[in-house]
Amino acid sequence: MALVLKRLYLGYDHTFEKLADPRPVELGLILMSSPIWPILIVVAYFYFCLNLGPKLMEHRKPFELKKTIIVFNIAQILINLYIFYESFIELSYTNWSCEPVNYSRSPRFLKLVRLYHLYFLVKLSDFLDTVFFVLRKRYRQVSFLHLYHHFGMFGMTWIAVRFFAGGHGTWLGLFNCPIHAIMYTYYTLSILDEKWKANLAFKKFITQIQMVQFFVMILIYGRLLFLPDCQYSKLCSYFFVPQNFFMLVLFADFYRKAYISKKSTENKKKSS
Repeated sequence: MALVLKRLYLGYDHTFEKLADPRPVELGLILMSSPIWPILIVVAYFYFCLNLGPKLMEHRKPFELKKTIIVFNIAQILINLYIFYESFIELSYTNWSCEPVNYSRSPRFLKLVRLYHLYFLVKLSDFLDTVFFVLRKRYRQVSFLHLYHHFGMFGMTWIAVRFFAGGHGTWLGLFNCPIHAIMYTYYTLSILDEKWKANLAFKKFITQIQMVQFFVMILIYGRLLFLPDCQYSKLCSYFFVPQNFFMLVLFADFYRKAYISKKSTENKKKSS
């Protein structure tokens, strides 16, 4: 038993002290000092959304939270647009075919580490989406797809900040952030005016651009596996390509059930 614990400790020390990027800890970026913190947050997130939250709300009326959600959505729109802008500027200086992570402590690359960390904090704040659903008793929206997507992005971005802050990974901010800005714009419009909730074309468009994003990410990171001279970590591709493929399958299944099958059923009812 002592030998097992020693090996675990040595493995942990090797991974997070020798392999990990020291800059996030040197900069004092929150939640970066140890993987224990994101793990505890994820456990608390699942426990509240699947157990504690519904129990607390069982005999209570749903919270309104309209003003809170509007402020939250507007903040998300602005921050995502800012990260998109900074990602675009950074990528204009890089090799689009393959850009390794630069671990220097120059102002440009320290700023990039902070930008990655801000993106991570945005993924952390996305958990509030689910908390709002629970407090408003919208349990149907707390689906496997919703929970897995938020959990997966939170975990991947923590790893990105701690190990791969920079280089080819900046493409994610370029594609993901404007899509989330569009999503939160739709959420805000839906709260301000009920007619947007019934706007099926906008809903379909959001799901479609998300699926396009996953497909593009598969291409961007998948092609790195066929570039033997590329110094960007292949580990990112080995993890990111299957993750995006799985998300593409989940979103495609949601799209089929929500829009194709539903429309087919409605057409059958009309014809009968």
